[in-house]
Amino acid sequence: MTQYRPREVSSAIAHAMKNMPVVVIAGMRQTGKSTLLLNQPELRGRKYLNFEDFAVLEAARNNPESLLAGEEQFSIDEAQKFPEILTVIKREVDRDRNPGKFLLTGSANFLLLKNISESLAGRAVYLTLQPFTRRETVGATDSTPALTHFMKHGAFPAVKTPPVRWTDILKGGMPSVCLGEAPDHRLWFQGYEQTYLERDIRALSQVADLVIFRHLLQLAALRNGQILKQSELARDAKLNAMTTTRYLSLLEISFVIRRLPPYLRNPSSRLIKSPKLYFSDSGLAAHLAGQDESAASGPFSGALLECYVLQNLEGILTVHSPGARIYYWHVQGRHEVDFIVETGLVTIAIEIKNSSRWKDSDLSGLKAFLATTPSCQAGILAYTGSCIVSLGDKLWAVPIPMLLS
Repeated sequence: MTQYRPREVSSAIAHAMKNMPVVVIAGMRQTGKSTLLLNQPELRGRKYLNFEDFAVLEAARNNPESLLAGEEQFSIDEAQKFPEILTVIKREVDRDRNPGKFLLTGSANFLLLKNISESLAGRAVYLTLQPFTRRETVGATDSTPALTHFMKHGAFPAVKTPPVRWTDILKGGMPSVCLGEAPDHRLWFQGYEQTYLERDIRALSQVADLVIFRHLLQLAALRNGQILKQSELARDAKLNAMTTTRYLSLLEISFVIRRLPPYLRNPSSRLIKSPKLYFSDSGLAAHLAGQDESAASGPFSGALLECYVLQNLEGILTVHSPGARIYYWHVQGRHEVDFIVETGLVTIAIEIKNSSRWKDSDLSGLKAFLATTPSCQAGILAYTGSCIVSLGDKLWAVPIPMLLS
């Protein structure tokens, strides 16, 4: 078993527990929530309850009040397995609002499950445990992220980082895979897919035909990094619009996909207004899309690299720049930028280039965005080379490993 690596979100958890009676940590299955609860130093000594344990779940169903009795602090794993426990937690919190009393985790987005989020309204703060970032994998969470440093100081720190390899993208950020605990990552993802379909989806909703749902899942993976055209996806999956919408919502609730919203603050009638579809983990997206070691320069490689960059940006920004939002920008038939990062008054435009070289045309989207958004601090062409290069006023070429360090 590999040594425990501190997670980026641990500092945010510690801060939240000093201020709120309930802290909820959600994230897709197997991102390391249970490991964090049991191994993060400041979380040790709490009473740990895992609702995936049959005996614990039965005890909760039979007498939830006695299960949470006493003055102990509780860590409840996979809390969505028994949502009725939240009514008991609500009563306990209303009786005594001691900060840090309850720490809950779940493989479902509590904010998108209406009954759950309403029962904890005003009593809980919600955090997301993303797949492992590169910083977490190499144990560099004590340092300030390079992007955060750039947004504050206008320059990147001088650090050495290993290159992003195609195998890094294929493995993604699921701890068992990216930390080398699973020797055959393809077999691991195959088991993950089966577990997700048979346990999580059936627990969240009534899905009549898992074969059709799996087909939709695979079709979605083939559209990773593309603007979501739901009618086309429904047609290819041979589903009606209502069922497709419900299935996509299930994928989003269980953190398998994310819909990246468009940046609409520019005055243009031709701005694309539909979201982009991304998977939360590049390794899972590659598995579902049938991509392997031979596809490093194939047609899906660019989208998978974008997916990998996005999951790292999410993992960094949600902790070190609370309130930061990530968008994409697309003017139909003219210009586009992969990611627009907005935090407070700072806006950064990032274009991903799956190459160590670039042409002037690769910068057109960044230049157009800078021209129409005077408040934008910088346009960054994130590429696979090794040097930071100034390309003109507010325009930079930055190695992807540096951007994610």
